[in-house]
Amino acid sequence: MEPTGENNSLEVVVCVENELGLHARPAGKVAQLAQSFQADIALCLADQRADAKSILDILSLAAPQGTEICIKASGSDACEALEQISQLFHDKFEGDT
Repeated sequence: MEPTGENNSLEVVVCVENELGLHARPAGKVAQLAQSFQADIALCLADQRADAKSILDILSLAAPQGTEICIKASGSDACEALEQISQLFHDKFEGDT
């Protein structure tokens, strides 16, 4: 799961692995982590695009378990942001079910 992209605009595809999908607690964790970066970060699902720094935007994706989401980031710390946010998904939001 290597970030891909060019000109400081990167993206990575992750899978929602936790049982309850991308509900309020995981969305809050993603938004809180995203807010710690200068990069512009978005979660994309089909034709939907959510600001990763907004819990409500993330919840609007209504992503159940098994959904693949593309995380896109651009800015000086985009690579680090993608690594840390994708790790949240990989860790199932630290045991959140």
